Amino acid sequence: MYFIRNKIADRLGGKDFDTSKKSYKFMKIKKAKAEAMAKHPEIPIIDLGIGEPDFPADSMVVDTLAAEAGKSENRWYADNGIPIFQEAAAKYLQQVYKVNDIDPHTELLHGIGAKSILAILPLCFINPGDITLTTVPGYPVIGTNTKHLGGEVYNLPLYQENNFYPDFSSIPDHILDRAKLLYINYPNNPTGQVATKEFYRQVVDFAYKNDIIVISDASYGAITFDGYQPLSFLSVDGAKEVGAEVHSLSKAFNMTGWRLAFIAGNAKIIEAYGNVKNNADSGQFIAIQKAGITALNHPEITQVNCDRYSRRHELLVKALREVGFDAEKPKGTFYCYVPIPKGTKSGIVFQNAEEVSNYLIKEAHISTVPWDDAGPFLRLSVTFEAKDYEEEKKIIEELKDRLLKLELVF
Repeated sequence: MYFIRNKIADRLGGKDFDTSKKSYKFMKIKKAKAEAMAKHPEIPIIDLGIGEPDFPADSMVVDTLAAEAGKSENRWYADNGIPIFQEAAAKYLQQVYKVNDIDPHTELLHGIGAKSILAILPLCFINPGDITLTTVPGYPVIGTNTKHLGGEVYNLPLYQENNFYPDFSSIPDHILDRAKLLYINYPNNPTGQVATKEFYRQVVDFAYKNDIIVISDASYGAITFDGYQPLSFLSVDGAKEVGAEVHSLSKAFNMTGWRLAFIAGNAKIIEAYGNVKNNADSGQFIAIQKAGITALNHPEITQVNCDRYSRRHELLVKALREVGFDAEKPKGTFYCYVPIPKGTKSGIVFQNAEEVSNYLIKEAHISTVPWDDAGPFLRLSVTFEAKDYEEEKKIIEELKDRLLKLELVF
């Protein structure tokens, strides 16, 4: 073991490499859930920490995979994808997001999930010393891979007082001078905030002014409610000249494990991504891409999900408010993001969101995700498993009862 330890790359910690010392947030949550269940197996966990859809992929999509999986012509390496998937994705952008100017053959390529795309992009642009600007709290993949390449990450906190948008005016000039990439994510995980045309125009202006490439993560782009229409960064004038957008079939079409996504935008970004990708993977199974085409051709599948998440949000927000939380229904994603309580009537004082999350799982068997990057907040997901509206109401009522018994102070 020591023979290998001394040869671990510095980017992973070198001889000090030890993943057990870096307890990833979600691993901590899983451990706390397991301990709570072992202590009181008779009490079911109310799991609001799940970050993936609770229903499987639509039967149309599954049937397509079943029909295509055994076909001889689908057995080959897909490499950078099949043109008919790219064409379906471009058509989807036009139909759902009103983005009409994407060339499917030069400005769009698939990826083995959004995570894979985001992991590859720094390889296309980041040299040692370059900086990636990334919003926090948020998805860390593009930042992690920037650091692996000898680059640096500059965090843009999403504060509640700024409506969970980054403050570009706060970035020092010496950071802007070395910044190469800007990562944004709307509708946002975990805050649930959605973008506006004006915000995206500000992003484009900022990118032009500072010579920075924009990577817009729209993994939750189609999960919207209450009249807010899906909005693409690429729909804003000038966006395609400075950036690209990542779309995933995971959330919109309940296809998390299928690992299928695409990136669209500036042709040179797509060319660079395709060059690196071609040396990183051999493409997603063609039958899965063809199943993805079926999904993209039926955006009404996503609307069914949105209807379910919307009514669950309403149930959850109402219950949280009755307990004392400052909760608002988001216009996008399946996450509700709330400030933490101060403590309990029994005298417990919470210092941060992680303490609250641990307390909820231990004392009430309620699983949440804590975020302390830009103020202490809890993320609660409405993707808990429930077969119908009646069961949803029962779960949320049970949630409220458990929270009331804790006598939280706000």
